[in-house]
Amino acid sequence: MPAIAVPKNALAFGAGYLYWAPLGTSVPACTVAGGVFTDTWPVGWIPLGVTREGHEFTYEIDTETVEAAEYLDALATVTTGRSSGMSFDLMQVHLSNLKRALNGGTIVTSGSGATLRSEYTPPAVGQEVRSMLGWESTDLTERVYAEQAFQTGSLTIARRKGADNASIPTQWTFEPAADGQPFHHITAGAIRG
Repeated sequence: MPAIAVPKNALAFGAGYLYWAPLGTSVPACTVAGGVFTDTWPVGWIPLGVTREGHEFTYEIDTETVEAAEYLDALATVTTGRSSGMSFDLMQVHLSNLKRALNGGTIVTSGSGATLRSEYTPPAVGQEVRSMLGWESTDLTERVYAEQAFQTGSLTIARRKGADNASIPTQWTFEPAADGQPFHHITAGAIRG
């Protein structure tokens, strides 16, 4: 058998850009020209800022096997559930990101400029709100957005000495939106298709 040329043209690099939006915000049109996305994210999508290590996208299905005494092999594998989401560690430590990480609440401010004072109050249990999450690759060829996301991770903000700065760790779970899908992954250009 002759040697083949192993494909290597669809490598993906860089952390890309994370976005957050209130529930119900318009999703990106995902217009493509020249093999890249050319439209901007709609009004309401806010860049979340830098992260410690980029982000991780997760997708997992739960399964069970159907077995019979007469067969050693499972007769079928049945899907019993699935989960998808994204996790990242926000290095922009401010009350707006804390409010996003705790699924709502209120920020009350007084004063302005050098006298500005802000106070955050978390949401009451059961009053948490869902939001939207988005990501775009640095080379503008991949986008992911979830129309209904809920931050389900534990929040521990570590304060340490030196350059080991504090951050807000988050772990988002995607929930089905009106179309029944928990997320959309869109690509631009022939290489990513």
